[in-house]
Amino acid sequence: MKILTFGEMMLRLKPLAFERILQTNTFEAAYGGAEANVAVSLALLGHDAAYLSKFPENPLGDAAVGTLRKFGVDTSRTLRGGPRLGMYFFEKGNGVRGTGVVYDRAGSSIATATSDEFDWSTLLKDVGVFYFSGITPAISKELEIALKSALDYCKANNITVVCDLNYRGKMWKPAQAQVVMHELMPFVDVCVANDEDFEAMLGIKAFDGDLSNGICQIEDFREGMKEITKRYPNCKTVASVLRDINSVEQSDWMAILYQNDQFYDTPIHNVNVMEGVAAGDAFGAGLLHGLVNKLEPQETIEFAIAASVLKLSISGDLNLVTEPEIRSAMQKGANARLSR
Repeated sequence: MKILTFGEMMLRLKPLAFERILQTNTFEAAYGGAEANVAVSLALLGHDAAYLSKFPENPLGDAAVGTLRKFGVDTSRTLRGGPRLGMYFFEKGNGVRGTGVVYDRAGSSIATATSDEFDWSTLLKDVGVFYFSGITPAISKELEIALKSALDYCKANNITVVCDLNYRGKMWKPAQAQVVMHELMPFVDVCVANDEDFEAMLGIKAFDGDLSNGICQIEDFREGMKEITKRYPNCKTVASVLRDINSVEQSDWMAILYQNDQFYDTPIHNVNVMEGVAAGDAFGAGLLHGLVNKLEPQETIEFAIAASVLKLSISGDLNLVTEPEIRSAMQKGANARLSR
């Protein structure tokens, strides 16, 4: 089954070690973006994963596309042209100093694309699952229109739609996000909602904003997940990550899956975080891996959270792990010993 993800891939620049942007003279370069990260994870897990975006016809665009190809992602549907590749600067935190991101993505090739550039009957040919996040419609009004057309095509052609709500406060405000998502959610079959996503994207209160005490709010999360399926009956599956973040380096993670009126909870993973970025994308890919392979719900959600916490041990946007490594992480402590 071919899985197509749709979004923006960017150049990521990070100061070395724990330096701040204000003081560094050297940036480490890599490429990533929510839906691209998901496509790479799925390809590494053996899926027929394709990625859709628009890249400039210059060496930066070539390098970004080459990164996807390197890990087995089908890039044949990507568009080329436009002025530039978007960038983001990633400043790694330490202790009580949080990690930060600065975007430089305005006027990028995908942000200036028009909705009529996307021929969905061609782009979605032979696709069984279409994956997007709430970041994509936040990029531009034209992408919002393009996405709505894609979802219309998916509904007419029985293509499963997966959405990670993925709220980005630096890109839009809740009032705008909720109007847009109210139009898109009736087409979504599987929804990932974490932390502030419930309220910011859907206007559903399920989290009080305290990331140091997320796990104890599990009942509120459950009510929020049920509310999503109540408001949008087409959405039969909802998954959420719950976290207790004690510092940049130390946190506890678990997840919940709500499917067929049943909840499935994972054990809590105590995590030593190398880099707190793209773990949600790893979770979405792990969830989709379980759903596509028709794993049991309990196995699916445990696979997804194990993939997510493994990403926290890896630098960069991409979750460069294999299925055996994820399954080892599902057995808490089993992956800590030397493999030889």
